[in-house]
Amino acid sequence: QVQLVESGGGLVQPGGSLRLSCAASGFTFSSYTMNWYRRAPGKERELVAAISSTGSQTNYADSVKGRFTISRDNAKNSVYLQMNSLKPEDTAVYYCNRFNFWGQGTQVTVSS
Repeated sequence: QVQLVESGGGLVQPGGSLRLSCAASGFTFSSYTMNWYRRAPGKERELVAAISSTGSQTNYADSVKGRFTISRDNAKNSVYLQMNSLKPEDTAVYYCNRFNFWGQGTQVTVSS
């Protein structure tokens, strides 16, 4: 069965960095676009970044452009989200997604 397992969240000060990882299994990872979403307290779920199956195309929410980078390693069945210059408004649970499958999420808290 499809499994997506996120890791790498935590508490970081404003301006800091974190790298999220998502380990995928149960499907042909290299065939699918992968996404990172987030849900902040009291807000709707938001698409943060997407990467095509080969990694040749990426898209970002305006709120994270220039600060976040999505990447993937198809040999390791993994997708990553490098988050730099973090802001308090980036605080959310971050989810790895493939179409209608979701990971359990990893909490990112940006606070001094």
